[in-house]
Amino acid sequence: MADEFGKAQSDVLIRDLALMELGDLTAASLLALGEDPKQIWLAICRVQQVPKERWAGLDKKAKKQHAE
Repeated sequence: MADEFGKAQSDVLIRDLALMELGDLTAASLLALGEDPKQIWLAICRVQQVPKERWAGLDKKAKKQHAE
């Protein structure tokens, strides 16, 4: 999440964003209940309108190779 939103914004989203498609609970609550983190992430992506090509996160290997 920090790659997409930054650390501070990620913390706010996890704590405060109610995900209607997952029972109107926050990510923090859903994680505590044992919900699949991937499903939580995808719900956050949809509600925050993250482009689908970024739903899988950054390809850290490719990014590292470009830096060398």
